[in-house]
Amino acid sequence: MMVVLGVDAHKRTHTVVAADEAGVSLGEVTVAATTAGHLRALRWAARWDERRWALEDCRHLSRRLEAELLGAGELVVRVPPKMMAGVRRSARTRGKSDPIDALAVARAAMREPGLPVARLEGPAREIRLLVDYREGLVRERTGLQNRLRWRLHELDPELDPAPGSLDRYVVLDGLIEALDAYGGVVAELACREITRIRDLTAEINQLERHIAARVGEVAPSLLEVPGCGALTAAKLVGEAADITRFHSRDAYAMWAGVAPIPVWSSNTERFRLNRGGNRQTNAALHRIAITQMRIHPGARKLITKHLSAGKTKTEALRILKRRLADVVYRTMIKDTKQLSQAAPARAA
Repeated sequence: MMVVLGVDAHKRTHTVVAADEAGVSLGEVTVAATTAGHLRALRWAARWDERRWALEDCRHLSRRLEAELLGAGELVVRVPPKMMAGVRRSARTRGKSDPIDALAVARAAMREPGLPVARLEGPAREIRLLVDYREGLVRERTGLQNRLRWRLHELDPELDPAPGSLDRYVVLDGLIEALDAYGGVVAELACREITRIRDLTAEINQLERHIAARVGEVAPSLLEVPGCGALTAAKLVGEAADITRFHSRDAYAMWAGVAPIPVWSSNTERFRLNRGGNRQTNAALHRIAITQMRIHPGARKLITKHLSAGKTKTEALRILKRRLADVVYRTMIKDTKQLSQAAPARAA
């Protein structure tokens, strides 16, 4: 009998519930979110020879537990958080607690046998960390730019830089010169914000070059896909976290949220948008699709074909994104194989 060990991960503790193939709870344990606690959970779970772990994909909360389980040779699958609400509603047990949530994770893993299998960390995680850090800097810079615009408006409504220009050094230098004519705290704060925006822009640009170099090493073929720039490729690589954990292109498309959901009966065949899946990967595929609609003859031909068949532009775009998911999956599989084949040669 295969036993699924659902885990509800928290900052200080993890609750593990064992469930049989019918979804019935066989036992539970709460351990500390430390190496000693993880070892205790492994010893507790060793009573079941056939087992697999199901972790809610919460990044920082579950990452350390996942790494130590994989290091111990355990089989681990990742359950998207969006799946949990439906499982809880269908359960007979009312309320919300750590054991209830852990059992819901286990039942969700049983219902979806094609969930991605977790892998040990590698270059993909490093790229994701770099991308996440850069996005944090961009958010910080955007907040500063918004505050700066209000300060400039307070000083003089004529000081109104063009939209999207506050990351250009020449514009920032011009504002510093213009602010020399004003005194007071508002002008002083505006100068401080301009200096900080300039520093952030320099760091963001440096990170972009570093990320592009890393992606060129890990996924060179992905950069050759029309419309896929370095940052988009980095997002795809980082979120996938080892493309080989997906057993098929269809599983990858479902995980990415680009597999259409059927909503039809009788003679009318219709599909609606899939609002589940990994939204970061979905957004990256959307950016590629939008770009290909402008520059790629094959994509334009596909869009035109479906528009002529009576589909809306939105429906045609969804079809293009689904095709792109297959292209990205094949390309990343190709890059992964080439990288694994080159590794022994470099070591020799």
